[in-house]
Amino acid sequence: MAIALALAWRLREVLTLIYVSALFAVVLLPVVQAIMDFELRGGRRISRAVAIVLLLACVLLAIGVLFVVGLPPVIRDIHQFAADLPARIPPIVARVKRLPLADKLGVDTIAEKAENALSATAEFLFANFPEWMGRIFDLLTAFVLCVYFMLEGDFAYQWFLSLFAADNRRRLDATLQKAELRMSKWLFGQGLLMLTLGVTSTLVFGLLHVRYFFLLGVLMGLMNIIPIAGGVITILLVGGVAALDSWTKMAGVFLFYLIYVNVENAYLTPRIMRQSVNLMGLTVIVALIAGTALAGVVGALVAVPTAALVAVLMDEYIVHKDKDLQKPTSPPAPTT
Repeated sequence: MAIALALAWRLREVLTLIYVSALFAVVLLPVVQAIMDFELRGGRRISRAVAIVLLLACVLLAIGVLFVVGLPPVIRDIHQFAADLPARIPPIVARVKRLPLADKLGVDTIAEKAENALSATAEFLFANFPEWMGRIFDLLTAFVLCVYFMLEGDFAYQWFLSLFAADNRRRLDATLQKAELRMSKWLFGQGLLMLTLGVTSTLVFGLLHVRYFFLLGVLMGLMNIIPIAGGVITILLVGGVAALDSWTKMAGVFLFYLIYVNVENAYLTPRIMRQSVNLMGLTVIVALIAGTALAGVVGALVAVPTAALVAVLMDEYIVHKDKDLQKPTSPPAPTT
């Protein structure tokens, strides 16, 4: 046992990668099964491999269309901004010098500090390039593992069940099937949260006349699959884009997100997740906090479906249910 625990600790990153891949395979399998249930002419059905290919093709096609439509204006404006930047700096510095206490702020050294900061940022990115490449490799590995789990997960699952005795095997199989049903519903709940944030963000950014409001709104919705961190990263990006036009737009963007995130955390997430995965709002919040503390962004990403799995296992094997208390008591029989 000690050797196994030491080995598991040594391979904790690999085991985390395998667990996340298997979890997403379980979550996506109902979608694959729905594609397989679609009947073609002659009553033929699509095989699992073809269904997985169709699912991945649809996802990649949607992402490709989004970037093809949304990226060209962004790239054009960035190129124009970089070309106009040297001519914009002197007027900005002259305007700042007119402000009160500008001399004490050291306005003349702002450009030099900015250049040093940009140089330090470039050095940081270059020094951490191998780590970023490692993360990209982990992402590709998780993608490949997820595909293999969807293709061959049934064989691995049957082998896992064969490690238990027949009686325990049937009970564990029924419990895991129940857990799979609840975990697969998480995708529906999370998709509903992503759709809500995406539509709301697009409408608000459009009313505020933020540049690339459609692309940024869709990005907000997609990144909402990563609890907390995804929304923070994208709203900072949106705030930076809005600040290029005016500080008022940036303030409006941050005010919208502040209101939305409170509504989502206090109302939407607990109720949607309770209806989809049958978890209490308190359980969802605790799971997100614990998952973030244990594994960062990855932990937050899989916190809710993991909580659903743990809840089913605990309900079956740990929670003690007093059946006598659940039945109505009948009056004692009369004695003679």
